[in-house]
Amino acid sequence: MADYKIIFTGPVGAGKTTAIGALSDRPTVVTDRLASDMTTHRKDRTTVALDWGIMDLGDKQHIHLYGTPGQERFDFMWDILTQGGLGLVLLVDNSRPAPFTDLRFFLDSFREFIATARVVVGVTCMDKKATPTIGDYDVEITRMGWSKLPVLEVDARNKKDMSLLVQTLLYSLDPTLAD
Repeated sequence: MADYKIIFTGPVGAGKTTAIGALSDRPTVVTDRLASDMTTHRKDRTTVALDWGIMDLGDKQHIHLYGTPGQERFDFMWDILTQGGLGLVLLVDNSRPAPFTDLRFFLDSFREFIATARVVVGVTCMDKKATPTIGDYDVEITRMGWSKLPVLEVDARNKKDMSLLVQTLLYSLDPTLAD
């Protein structure tokens, strides 16, 4: 029996809770509470501790999916949640005013974890705002001093999109994996 752990992070409203719900083969644990700060401009409820779900891979193998709170004031949870993690799925909301600022903030905040794991970037809400493009993200990531990172356009509600993002992360961990 094997259990793996992947962390989902990103700013408030990027789709972490939704993505975990789309991927999980079991009911999810969600710690949303009524938003009481500037988050209320984006949504009514926000994650305050974690989101959690499980993808069943067969042969008694599972991927535990942990979502971090998006607000910096809950960053104490980030170190707790990354313990034992294989990799990071960073979701960035393209419709936010400064998605590259969000990208930089989360890459910098998780730099220590990424040094021992892998990261993929999923760009959400490109249907609401088409720029910056995926190519622009590639250029910006290089400009930030990172080596090439996988960047994909995704819809957090779409299980197929999110599965592809997780598969990309797993492939970056072990390129010999098939399907």
